[in-house]
Amino acid sequence: MSYGYMRNASAAYQDTSARGSVEGADRHQLTGMLYDGMVDRINQARGAMRRGDVPAKGTHFARAFAILGELRGSLDHEAGGALATRLDSLYDYMARRLLQAQLNDDERALDEVIDLISPVRDAWRQIRDTYLASQGSAGTVA
Repeated sequence: MSYGYMRNASAAYQDTSARGSVEGADRHQLTGMLYDGMVDRINQARGAMRRGDVPAKGTHFARAFAILGELRGSLDHEAGGALATRLDSLYDYMARRLLQAQLNDDERALDEVIDLISPVRDAWRQIRDTYLASQGSAGTVA
């Protein structure tokens, strides 16, 4: 088997695996996947920056920006009140820092964004049981 075949097979497996995870996920899990994807894309962008791979860097930053857009779009400002407003501001700031990182190959800006998103991601994971109880499905979802 050639390297190209293995790489394509691996990509196909990852795509199928990710699609299956998304299809079986509830809203809470989907948001968690966005946070995880954000950190992954930032780390992939960092690797591309270090390698000098400009096309890959652009792709990974574009995906990180798209994830931030999804996170911002998922905010419910009516129900979320001040928290939604603060998260919106945080996401806006992270987008500006990512842009600076992309334009200037600024790894410190990437570190800052990861440092900002990690506590939000960790808190999101911790509220899963509360979320499930509020949906009335705590006993049916593992």
